[in-house]
Amino acid sequence: MSLHDDEVLSTPDLVRRLIADQMPQWAHLTVTPGPAGGTDHHLFRLGDELLVRMPKIAWAQDQATNDARWLPRLAPHLPLRLPAPEAVGEPGEGFPYRWSVTPWLDGAPPAVGELDAGAARQLGEFVAALRAVSTASAPVKEGTSRGVPLARLDDDVRAAITESGTRVDARAVTKAWDQALGARPASDGYWIHGDLLPGNLLARDGRMTAVIDWGGVGVGDPAADLIPAWTQFGGAERAAFRAAATEGLADPDDAWERGRGWVLVQAVIALPYYWDRWPEFARGSQERIAAVLAD
Repeated sequence: MSLHDDEVLSTPDLVRRLIADQMPQWAHLTVTPGPAGGTDHHLFRLGDELLVRMPKIAWAQDQATNDARWLPRLAPHLPLRLPAPEAVGEPGEGFPYRWSVTPWLDGAPPAVGELDAGAARQLGEFVAALRAVSTASAPVKEGTSRGVPLARLDDDVRAAITESGTRVDARAVTKAWDQALGARPASDGYWIHGDLLPGNLLARDGRMTAVIDWGGVGVGDPAADLIPAWTQFGGAERAAFRAAATEGLADPDDAWERGRGWVLVQAVIALPYYWDRWPEFARGSQERIAAVLAD
């Protein structure tokens, strides 16, 4: 089944036709299915050095233009590579959204627990470096998007806890959520990635190489970028990430508690939606919830 009810499918043939029509300088390159995409893009390799990102769903239709605007601005300040687009394509050949061609970045998503304390520190330093970039004219997170005050997600999280039924310990999750809501809100907004799940990290030979999928980029609560502490790390690695990622924050303890809340936002809301659509992702959501409850 499709991941979403209103998902738009892409194929190598569609991508070939779009490239030939709009970007003929790359028409000679082979188009092949790329790595498995996440929740909102189909991916295709374009030759050996490029990747084509095709939105699956309407909520991702602005990412190509947002990436092209903001990633080149952020990249010079950050210690890991970003997939800044080489080109943005227009709707065509029956495909309704803008799409993008980005560099192919070396590395693969690390398994949970695969990275050591040095790599955890690397990622924490990346989070702190992103937070240090000037936010002048940057887009501020709105509505119920990642990085807004947690209280705006309260109704959605509680509804998802109820909908999840016996798939979660409702009492324990509600208690953890209430604790996160009780933390002091962020006093300032900073640049955030907004979705630092394991699938959006790239590593090679035990070292971080890149951070991908910037659909949640914007200015918001910096605690939203602390989620790798529970989704990727544990023990000494978690401590190393925390020390680096919270360096310079005025409210590190409150941010840490809000970070636990951001894990719950992502995992609890995803669980009932993806239970049948993407069972592996749903099981990962349960594991992330368990990591927060065990901390």
